[in-house]
Amino acid sequence: MDHPIGNLMQTTLENIKDMVDVNTVIGEPIPTAGGDTIIPVSKVSFGFLAGGGEYELNQLPQSDTPFAGGSGAGVSVQPVGFLVVGPSGVRVLPAQHLTAWERAVSCAPQVLEDIRALIPQKEKKAQDGQEP
Repeated sequence: MDHPIGNLMQTTLENIKDMVDVNTVIGEPIPTAGGDTIIPVSKVSFGFLAGGGEYELNQLPQSDTPFAGGSGAGVSVQPVGFLVVGPSGVRVLPAQHLTAWERAVSCAPQVLEDIRALIPQKEKKAQDGQEP
C-alpha cells in the first residue's frame, strides 16, 4: 500500500503541472496586420510544500489510517516582455522598466542600428561628390 503522503504529493504536483506549462512562459504568437508577430514572454515561479505525521493507533482509535498531512503550492506569473518578429528582424519590448539605466540599455541596440544606417548614406554621398 502506498503511503498517504505520496498520494498527497502526486495529486498536488499533477495540479501544478496543469497550471504551469510551456505556453505560460512563452505565450501563443499573435500576428498583426503589419506583418509582425508578437510573442509574449513571462517569468513563472512556483513553490511546493508537503508534510505529514503519523500517530499511534491508540491516539486516534476511530481512524484506520493514523496519518495527518497537508500540501500547498504557490504560482507567480510575471510578464517580462514581448518578442516582435518581423521583416526587419527581432526586437524585444520589455513589459516594464525599473530604472532609466535599464531603459537606456534596452534602447542601445536600436540606437546603434540607426547610427549604422546613417553612416553608409554619408559615405555614398561623399563618393557621388555631394556634401553630406
